[in-house]
Amino acid sequence: MDKQSLDIIKKIINDIDEKLGQNIVVMDLKNISSICDYFIITSAASIRQTKAMADEIESTLEEEGISIFHKEGYDSGKWILLDYGDIVIHIFHDEDREFYNIEGIWKDAKTINVDNIIEDNI
Repeated sequence: MDKQSLDIIKKIINDIDEKLGQNIVVMDLKNISSICDYFIITSAASIRQTKAMADEIESTLEEEGISIFHKEGYDSGKWILLDYGDIVIHIFHDEDREFYNIEGIWKDAKTINVDNIIEDNI
């Protein structure tokens, strides 16, 4: 993982953690997809919380001069997708995360330990 991606992913994880996001997963898709390099997946117990996470991430990255390419699902708040090009963030309501099972669909992707990202042990 390059330093720039690592720094951005750390900021995103921090924002998710601050808004009490659950079960944060970072998936490395570089060698299996041209969609993006990384998925960050998390979930929350309420729609209000999913929207709060999305707002926090957008605000933080905007302050860093990083513009969002595309955003979907914000109005319903059940599955919010934030597309930053190389990094795509999926913020799910708990029930929808189980139903869509992104981790299962992309099971060939390498899962990166979030603790290692935070501690720079990648």
